[in-house]
Amino acid sequence: MMYSPFRHINAVFTKRHPVHLTFFVTRQCNAACPFCFYLRTADTRHDLAEELSLEEIKKISPSFGDLLWLAFSGGEIYLRDDLPEISRVFYKNNRPAMMLFPTNGLLPGRIRDMTEQILRDCPKSIIAVKLSLDGLQEDHDRLRRTPGSFAKTMETYGLLSELLDCYPHFELGVNTVFCSENQDRMDSIIDFVNVLDNIKTHTISLVRGNLANKSFTAIDRDKYRRAVDRLEENLKKKESSRTYRFRGARIKAAQDILQRNLISRTLDEGKRLIPCYAGSLNLVLTESGEVYPCEILDRGLGNIRDHGYNIQRLLLTDMAKAVLNSISDGQCYCTHECNFMTNILFNPRLYPTLALEYLQIK
Repeated sequence: MMYSPFRHINAVFTKRHPVHLTFFVTRQCNAACPFCFYLRTADTRHDLAEELSLEEIKKISPSFGDLLWLAFSGGEIYLRDDLPEISRVFYKNNRPAMMLFPTNGLLPGRIRDMTEQILRDCPKSIIAVKLSLDGLQEDHDRLRRTPGSFAKTMETYGLLSELLDCYPHFELGVNTVFCSENQDRMDSIIDFVNVLDNIKTHTISLVRGNLANKSFTAIDRDKYRRAVDRLEENLKKKESSRTYRFRGARIKAAQDILQRNLISRTLDEGKRLIPCYAGSLNLVLTESGEVYPCEILDRGLGNIRDHGYNIQRLLLTDMAKAVLNSISDGQCYCTHECNFMTNILFNPRLYPTLALEYLQIK
C-alpha cells in the first residue's frame, strides 16, 4: 500500500508541522544555465566540503517527521553518488507520499540506474523524475550553454521510459523554465512534449531569483498566460492522457491549473493574493545545512548543524520566529510554484474553486 497523502489532513487546520521539504543536495552541476537561480546568483561561492554528509542527513531526517512531498534539488542531483542512499533515509524516516527528482538529463545511464535503485528501495512513495527541457535541439543547447544537452536529455527520456511498465509508482515528466529567451518558442516546446508518449505531465516554471543576468526575467505576461492556457487545454481534453498516473491525479491536475492561474494574477497585480505557508508547511534545506522558509527569501532561519541536526529546535529560535512572522505579515510575495502547491492544497477557502477545476478534467 502506498503512503497516503491524507495522513496530513490535520495540516489544513494547524499549519504547525512542515509537510513539504525541498532539499538542495548539491551545488555541483554539469550544465551552465545562465538563468539558474541557485547557481547563477550574485553569490556563487561553493565549497564541496560544506555539503551535508550521508551520516549528517541520517541525523537530520527523523526530526522532520512524516512528509507529504520531498523535492530534491541542486545543482544536478544525480551528481551525488549517494543520492539513492539519501532517498532511502528519507523514505524510511519520513514516509513521503511523493519524492521529486529534477534533472538536466546529461547523465543518461547514471540517471537510469540510480532511478531504478530508488524505485526498488522506495516502493510506497510516488517517485517523480522531471526532465528539464527549455527548447528544441540547438535552442535548448544554446539556452543552457551546454552543447549536446538536448540529445542527452532525449536519451535519458528513452532509458527512463523503459522503467514505467515495471514500476507503477514511477512518474516521468518534463519541466520547462519560462524566461525571456524562450517565451516566443513555447508553442513548439509544448507541441513537442505533447507527442512524447511516455511523458504524462508537462510543467512550466517561471524564471526566478536574484540572477546575475536580469534580462532573463524580462518576460511578457501575455505570453506566459498563453503557455499555461495551452497546458490547461491539454489537461481538459477528453482524448488527452496528459496527467499523472497515481491515485488522486485529477486533484493534483486541478491544483496545477489553479496554481498557474494564481501565478498569472500575481504577476499582473504585483502582490500576494492568498496566504503563504512558507516556513510553516514548506521548508528548504541547503547542501550546507542552512534552512530557509522558501527558495526565494535570502533571510535564513539558521543552520541545522548548529541545533543538533534537529529542525524543531531550529524553528523555536528567536531568529527563525522573526523571519516566519515577517512572512505571515505579508511582507513578501512571489510566483514560486512549490509554495503555491501547499498554499492551495491546505487552504480550505480555495476548495470550491479547486473542485470546479477538478470537475472539468476528463
